[in-house]
Amino acid sequence: MGRSRYLRATHPGPDGGLDPEAPEALLECLTAVSERIGRPAVLIAMDDLSAIAVSRVAPMLTDRFRIPHQPDNLPARVADKAELSRLCARWDVPHPETVIPASGAEAAEAAWRLGLPVVAKWSRPWLLPAAAGLRSTTLVHGVAEVRRLYERSAEAGSRLLLQRFLPAGPDTDWFFHGAFARGGRPLLAGSGRKELSWPVRTGLTAVGRWLPDPAVEESGLRLAERLGYQGILDLDFRCDERGTFRLVDFNPRPGAQFRLFTDDRGLDVVQAMYLDLTGQRVPEPVGGPGRVFVAENYALLAAVRGRRLPTATAARSADTAAGAAAGPAAGSGAGSGAGRDAVPGGAGAARVPGPVPPREERRAAEAGPVLPAGRRPEPGPPPAAGPADGARGPLAGRRPGPVRAAPPRERRGRVEAAWFAPDDLGPFLAMLGAFLGRGLGKGARALRGVPEQGRRGARAVRAPRQRGGERPGPPARRTPPEAPAEPDELVTR
Repeated sequence: MGRSRYLRATHPGPDGGLDPEAPEALLECLTAVSERIGRPAVLIAMDDLSAIAVSRVAPMLTDRFRIPHQPDNLPARVADKAELSRLCARWDVPHPETVIPASGAEAAEAAWRLGLPVVAKWSRPWLLPAAAGLRSTTLVHGVAEVRRLYERSAEAGSRLLLQRFLPAGPDTDWFFHGAFARGGRPLLAGSGRKELSWPVRTGLTAVGRWLPDPAVEESGLRLAERLGYQGILDLDFRCDERGTFRLVDFNPRPGAQFRLFTDDRGLDVVQAMYLDLTGQRVPEPVGGPGRVFVAENYALLAAVRGRRLPTATAARSADTAAGAAAGPAAGSGAGSGAGRDAVPGGAGAARVPGPVPPREERRAAEAGPVLPAGRRPEPGPPPAAGPADGARGPLAGRRPGPVRAAPPRERRGRVEAAWFAPDDLGPFLAMLGAFLGRGLGKGARALRGVPEQGRRGARAVRAPRQRGGERPGPPARRTPPEAPAEPDELVTR
């Protein structure tokens, strides 16, 4: 953050860092910061630990800072993965089947019942000791490993959860960002698809696209409304084998890719939150869907490590190049928010030419024609109400008419470029290793642009011709495992 061109001043955090269980040091630090500023300032936490700590001292800072109202220790409740499972079960929000074992034997039995590999999570990852070598989320392939993880529960500081693994694939990883006023009223919200990630298919968003989806938006809006959420949130979803979007993570703060959700006039979720907290009118969002977010170093690394490199047709358009050059978040957007705290105390697939995937076909059919900026659709008969219309809830009041999204070939959004953690040499060194391993020619092709759709395209392999002139048929496809249609199960002891 010290190199951001939008930064005016920095203030040191509390000695010893943030401790959400003992927030007195943070309270003293923020009081001193307020005295130096000399007037009330907006305070927005940029990671889970900061959000939890700030919510616990917020009642003592109401005269010094403008802070989103989060009652009943709400950030800690939604960031706690065990509590999130209970909330999803109570409000019928699809969630991966989750088990909280009470012993090593129960953990082993649950792993067998859920099916290996299984996802192991610590319910309160912000309590993990830095030197323990424990990860907040681990994909476990063996029962013995599950037992070993459970035996480290005391060291981790929270309970171990086991979740059914939802396989990753094209069009499976989605996210929802929103800024909300009191009572869960949306100021700016949107859904997007993760097209490249680092680590591949499991990590943060390296390339994402703002792409409206009614099911994702409905889940995000319903959660915010029922929680009475005020502030910024970031939700992660994964689509299962039956096409159901299941909520896998709730982050009570801006996500690293929050600058993706920026309308045509530059309004993003942080600016919308600032306007609301300072009593100013938040303008109606104008445009935005189709916009692309690229974390340049991680996107390049994910593309080089993949089996197929992206075609980068979106980045070759003139408007995309202009968006990358004029993107204001290179210093203050995700590059300053990823892995850094804004409050004192914290650490600072290629698109293969061919038919459009089924989900995009459905979305394009529902969206209708895409109109140029400034044009209004011709009057006509009102559309028939359906589940998708009712599912938008309060978002429909923020944007006139249904959100219209075009398939990537027809609508190409501007690109928001960012470079994550410039002081971290790890991604850079890994990138060099990937270049050496894959070849400079392949790496150079990845440098020429941004993937239009992050997916590992299947290589077209020409089958050998047999003597009789017949070709062997395509290989049989594996049938995905059946997903339960009934509400998700949460087992507690």
